[in-house]
Amino acid sequence: MPKKSDALEYHSMGRKGKIEVITTKPCATSRDLSLAYSPGVAEPCLEIEKNPNDAYEYTAKGNLVAVVSNGTAVLGLGDIGAMAGKPVMEGKGVLFKSFADVDVFDIELNTKDSDEIIRTVKLLEPTFGGINLEDIKGPECFYIEEELQKIMDIPVFHDDQHGTAIISAAGMINALEIIGKKIEDVKIVVNGAGAAGIACANLAITMGIDKNNVILCDTKGVIYKGRTVGMNDYKERLAAETDARTLEDAMVDADIFFGVSAKGALTPEMLKSMAKDPIVFAMANPDPEITQPEAKAVRDDVIIGTGRSDYENQVNNVLCFPFLFRGALDTHASAINDEMKLACVKALADLAKEDVPDSVRKAYAGEDITFGRRYVIPKPFDPRVLLHVAPAVAQAAMDSGVARKPIADMEKYRESLEALQGRSKEVMRNLINKAKSNPKRLVLPEGEESKILRAAQILVSEGIAKPILLGSVDAIKKKAVKLNIDLSGVSIIDPVSSEKRGEYIDALFAKRQRKGVTRAEAKRMIKSAPNYFGAMMVERGDADALLSGIDHHYPETIRPALEIIGKKDGLSKVHGAYMMVTKKNVVFFADTTVTIEPTAEELAETAILTAQEAKNFDFEPRVAMLSFSNFGSAITPTTSKVAKATALVKAQAPDLVVDGEIQANVALDPELVENQYPFSSLKGNANVFVFPDLQSGNISYKLLNKLGDAESVGPILMGMKKPVHVLQRGDDVADIVNMAAVAVVDAQSK
Repeated sequence: MPKKSDALEYHSMGRKGKIEVITTKPCATSRDLSLAYSPGVAEPCLEIEKNPNDAYEYTAKGNLVAVVSNGTAVLGLGDIGAMAGKPVMEGKGVLFKSFADVDVFDIELNTKDSDEIIRTVKLLEPTFGGINLEDIKGPECFYIEEELQKIMDIPVFHDDQHGTAIISAAGMINALEIIGKKIEDVKIVVNGAGAAGIACANLAITMGIDKNNVILCDTKGVIYKGRTVGMNDYKERLAAETDARTLEDAMVDADIFFGVSAKGALTPEMLKSMAKDPIVFAMANPDPEITQPEAKAVRDDVIIGTGRSDYENQVNNVLCFPFLFRGALDTHASAINDEMKLACVKALADLAKEDVPDSVRKAYAGEDITFGRRYVIPKPFDPRVLLHVAPAVAQAAMDSGVARKPIADMEKYRESLEALQGRSKEVMRNLINKAKSNPKRLVLPEGEESKILRAAQILVSEGIAKPILLGSVDAIKKKAVKLNIDLSGVSIIDPVSSEKRGEYIDALFAKRQRKGVTRAEAKRMIKSAPNYFGAMMVERGDADALLSGIDHHYPETIRPALEIIGKKDGLSKVHGAYMMVTKKNVVFFADTTVTIEPTAEELAETAILTAQEAKNFDFEPRVAMLSFSNFGSAITPTTSKVAKATALVKAQAPDLVVDGEIQANVALDPELVENQYPFSSLKGNANVFVFPDLQSGNISYKLLNKLGDAESVGPILMGMKKPVHVLQRGDDVADIVNMAAVAVVDAQSK
């Protein structure tokens, strides 16, 4: 738990609060002002007057949600009032924006009159694309939501009810699958008859649990037929025909417990009385009905989830509401209906069964996250939730008839969602699509490494490449079983027993016999050095590309490839580059990994090869030959070398936009170039930067990566006769997949 002083400092430091409004259009000139406001603004106004749905085209309505609360049931704080609840509503806006790029205005209403809330929210309908009701106590919240859904033509969703219900339902169906119980046979007890509890019970019934097997409890005990104390219409609908009168009575032989009540409500004795393999979601906030250690001390067969991030199976509403609204907004849905909620449940449940990216594992201290009793719900910081839930919700909106703007191409829609997560995702998706158009045979010498196995499964399932793993067949298959990885479509070759071994030994000996390699050494290399075997596969045409380096130093990976495959004819050596993706731009840095002190001729090679790589990524290259001098302003051996290299590039590639020697800031400043260097072919918009030596290039890309929050793709090895690419030690699975796509596209171009 954070300290009070830390929490207050977080909310008050710098600009007060947690949200601000920013403009999305330029307002720097008088023309901009005339378009943003009078007189230009009249045009969209008139279009919307003729067709109200054009508000989605010309205004922020289609990406704007109101988080509405009166502060009567704030988190675990209770009825603290509208103003005191404002930090929570701002926080909700932060989550909407951070996880799904949905904009939010928080609306705190200083009233407890349900009809006044309904009237007010209805009047706000022209402004928003959706309404998220938040922290309004029951039973008023049920009435408010039901009435607003009747009278509004945009989605109205009470997250305290449905968000908790959706996530716990996803965890429940996965847990039932793991323990082998059928949903129609199980008994569930829900403790807490407020908004979340009633929603959980109703959704459980919708999912297939027999209504007669659902028992709802509140502070007065079981809600049963005939009870008169503390009842309302919403509780009455769930009143059970049962002799049980207390929570303790209800828990006997129960299969599932959902708690949305209070700390300590579920005692160890109650847990002991549950059926075999009990499922317990103790979701009271901030302290659960029973903690994970307490539960496991009583029952080692329990599957438990709580609202806490330090325990397994966290039930966190951020897994639902941002992505549910994203899908609803993107289809201009008129409502969020049961079909959309069930689609959300299924998408979350299915996602938990997929291999978990390393980025998620790192966010949870390297925890081993695999589908099973300890992982039945996706982690809140899993970026794939957006890509799974929003499309599922959008499809359900279309199928159920509430979508006013159907999505024609769901695959392109997923790609647009991926672009929301960072420019590199968008760039790499384009490259991956290119790789998928003609997947190539990719040999991975480190085939027994867990990350390589996981990447291979993705490469096959997405159709990016045809992976070939090198290593012991038995060891690879055993590890795949342990990691729950399907190796269908993956080739496995053991260099020790391969029928090609003799052929490769002969070929290696022939290539290197005058370089000090004996036949015995060639035999040892092919048998016990997978990088040599893999390079020989590419050289002999048994594979199209090689990717290695996750467990080797850079030189150990490229040396076998250079000895066997070699550099392209006419080149002095191979070169290395990185693609750097910032929030605004995509640029290429070279040489960053190979050539330490390049000559002018080698710099020219680097420039031409990197320009070609930029084209492979669908960027039109504009090459800046970097120095501390601008066009002869300082004449030294170093600057003269860069000037000579620039001349060589222009002679060898006359159609290439290139200039230098030039300072980095000038290469990125159109106004400065126009005023001081109008003769330059670069207009201040360079995207390929060739550094005068490896030291400056390597330092620069690493600084931009860390201080500029740029994402890097690479190292990209350039100048080999056949495609060979290198991983970095410590790369995660996503990096391996990205570099595999680079290797495949390289193979396609060759």
